[in-house]
Amino acid sequence: MTSCGVHRSAAVGALGLLFVAPVAAAAPPDPRADVREFMDFAITQVCKTPLADETTAGPELARRFGGAMLLDARVHEFRGTPGRAEVVLLLASGDEVKVERLFPLGRLRRVTIEYHRQAAAEKTRPVMAAALDAKCTVLRATRIDYDAEGRAETLADLGPDLRREFSRQPLNPPPPAGRDPGGVTVAVVDTGVNYLLEAVAQRLAHDASGRALGFDYWDMDDRPFDVDTARSPFFPLHHGTAVASILLREASKARIIPYRYPRPDMTRMADLVADADGHGATIVNMAMGSSRRADWDALAEAAARRPHMLFVISAGNDGRDIDKDPVYPAALKLPNFLVITSADAFGRLAEGSNWGSTSVDVMVPGEQVPVIDHRGAEGKASGSSFAVPRVAALAARLLAKNPAWRGPELKQAIIARARTSRFYDTQPVRHGWIPDPTDDF
Repeated sequence: MTSCGVHRSAAVGALGLLFVAPVAAAAPPDPRADVREFMDFAITQVCKTPLADETTAGPELARRFGGAMLLDARVHEFRGTPGRAEVVLLLASGDEVKVERLFPLGRLRRVTIEYHRQAAAEKTRPVMAAALDAKCTVLRATRIDYDAEGRAETLADLGPDLRREFSRQPLNPPPPAGRDPGGVTVAVVDTGVNYLLEAVAQRLAHDASGRALGFDYWDMDDRPFDVDTARSPFFPLHHGTAVASILLREASKARIIPYRYPRPDMTRMADLVADADGHGATIVNMAMGSSRRADWDALAEAAARRPHMLFVISAGNDGRDIDKDPVYPAALKLPNFLVITSADAFGRLAEGSNWGSTSVDVMVPGEQVPVIDHRGAEGKASGSSFAVPRVAALAARLLAKNPAWRGPELKQAIIARARTSRFYDTQPVRHGWIPDPTDDF
């Protein structure tokens, strides 16, 4: 991972001394007056007007944007040669333009331009972005609209002219009030869920006042909506709804408490686990992980203090032995962790899924699993992320039949269902595979 750039307040002074800028070009249009006109200008300067050298484009782009300040300029390698360049420009207004150019093996493939508006001292707010191909054709463009309190409200998908709106999707709507559906409580820790979908809303846990339970530990509000902006606020990913849809289908008497994981501060995992425990969630579905052990210290400590809870965790999809090359939290080896990876329908480890004869407990079929995505569309998904909710659903059904059971009993009952895979002399996981996790035999 490339180290972070100079802090913004320092960069204005420090980077400004690194070069003497040529005479500035004409000032760009005011983005606060017409952001679309500004983006048209930006596309012309960044993409349609050739750059002499991709690796030293920063100062030239600063000149083209009316003498903007160069806040940051980085070049990343691809197969040993420069292949991706990132430039951040500070406009006179305090707004920022972020440019990414992909040119593997020296050939321009894609350009992304982002406009971020200054909202408060030292902070900017993402407003509009456009992704273009090598011919400067707009492939996708989006605009983020905000409510009166400054919260991102909707994401508008725009046409190539940056003016027509094709669709709008909510980014942070409040969860619906309603009656509690009852049943076994399962905490779903992920990117959130789309609780505007009826199939999800009717299975949300509610308190006695009708308020939906759950929390967004990323944004620190009570709206754990399915949006993952880690890669980009303009082109977010979605994961939690598809995961939850499997759980809800295979555990028809379960209710869920959704949590959006705390990417900005993973120490918040301690509060998340405490909240789930406080609301009676014995089972926790966690289809996530990373290579940084420190990210998961708070979770490990919180889970270790709660042996009555069962954490069903994905092994990951990096195609590696996590006994030797760990992924966390799967490799933490806590007694109340049940680590799951994906197999095909015959008991072979799925392509790309992680394994580990001591770190991974069981394999279950997790390929081409029917899901409902964040839009409410039916589809299929594969990987350990989609094997996890199948086991969490099995745990929920077992708990419904055996309400006195807790984490240790649930884990033992699930492991007892595993069998040896006939495809391996040395099993890739600790206990074997479960051919059909929907079979309650």
